[in-house]
Amino acid sequence: MRLKDALVVDTGGASGGIGFKIAVPEPTAARFQDGAAVFLHTYLQVREDALSLFGFETEEELAIFELLLTVSGVGPKVALSTLSTLSPDALRLALANNEPAMIARVPGVGKRTAEKIVVELKDKIKAPATGIEALANINAADAEVIDALIALGYSVVESQRAVQALPKDVTQVEERLRLALRNFSA
Repeated sequence: MRLKDALVVDTGGASGGIGFKIAVPEPTAARFQDGAAVFLHTYLQVREDALSLFGFETEEELAIFELLLTVSGVGPKVALSTLSTLSPDALRLALANNEPAMIARVPGVGKRTAEKIVVELKDKIKAPATGIEALANINAADAEVIDALIALGYSVVESQRAVQALPKDVTQVEERLRLALRNFSA
């Protein structure tokens, strides 16, 4: 079952197995259909009153999540919110360019926390390649969609999130742009 920011993963299929609620970045939750097979790299947070699972599509996302947790004042919810708002490459770019303002756009992250993230992680996370493709780790069609959305006045973060939420089976630039704009109006 898919929720806005989580997936319920059934480990036993139709035979009545166990379902685990796994918190995931919003773009990851949006990509999976109910009943689809899923493979996630997970992080288990053990607290006195709860066990919480966090899942990521790539080992890179998991590694960045774990690095974010090393920053004082950043817990799992803020780290997950960061990966829901910024792709790993966008976060790398913000760190490499010393841009806490970009990180401060993440819900739950204030100016001070963003500055702490930049200071504490700048040397731990290497910079991405250059260009708009590096910003979102995307293909040329998605780069055009992001450029168009930015030209229309949307922020880089909003544009990237809109592209990440698009279905992969739609490949034409015009159609992807139309769907992205529809998501903004919804």
